[in-house]
Amino acid sequence: MGILDNLNNALQTWNDKLAEIWGLLTTSPESFRGGSIWSVMVDINGALQAIGYALLVLFFVVGMVKSTVNLQEIKRPEVALRLFIRFALAKAAVTWGMTLITSIFSICQGIITTAANSAGAVTETALPQEMIDAVNSLGFFESIPVWAVSLIGSLFIIVLSFIMLMTVYGRFFKLYIYAAIAPIPLSTFAGEGLSSTGKAFLKSYAGVCLEGAIIVLACVIFSVFASSPPTVDASASATTIVWSYIGELIFNLLVLVGTVKMADRLTKEILGLA
Repeated sequence: MGILDNLNNALQTWNDKLAEIWGLLTTSPESFRGGSIWSVMVDINGALQAIGYALLVLFFVVGMVKSTVNLQEIKRPEVALRLFIRFALAKAAVTWGMTLITSIFSICQGIITTAANSAGAVTETALPQEMIDAVNSLGFFESIPVWAVSLIGSLFIIVLSFIMLMTVYGRFFKLYIYAAIAPIPLSTFAGEGLSSTGKAFLKSYAGVCLEGAIIVLACVIFSVFASSPPTVDASASATTIVWSYIGELIFNLLVLVGTVKMADRLTKEILGLA
């Protein structure tokens, strides 16, 4: 396989994975893979509601004991009303937890879709004509080290594309896990001093949803980079052109992959969870 074949195949793999990522980011968990995974998560969520109700009662009693000096205070109408409202809201959170989860996702997905539609389609990365001319002008012996570099660079590009794709798939797994176990952390809203756990859960889930927006923005920025490919000095030797192009291209891809990998940390910083 020649130098151009190595690079073109690697860039085609990169463009295909980037297009797949773009589609995944605009897909909801309910419709991902036909919705079969989501159905299983909904069933698990429903099964865990019974445990959530049991924990809700436990956390409510613990919180009530901590917040009241003596049991006589519970007889006061304002205290009894406050405890009743807390218990009712906590029960509603456990019962309608899946609805709450999907509502948060819909809001974040609206942000992602708006950003994606504003940017349009992702620009594909392709070899510039100067690069192609430089490779075609190489002699046999000159092409041997350049072929080795193109092979290593191609493998590097393919690995980076799969790393980025795995990150996006990992986000889907986290969304499913959060949806499945939601009744457990939401039951802590019943406890006076334990409600911070439920709040942290919702903020963390919102952060996972917003990771998609960070990834979309990173892809948009890279798309602008891709529309202006690495500068190729036509006056340099063919070997220098190939080496410099592959090095700058891999650097740009590393920046994108690094930003995608840091999406979870960026969202935590934005939401104050770091």
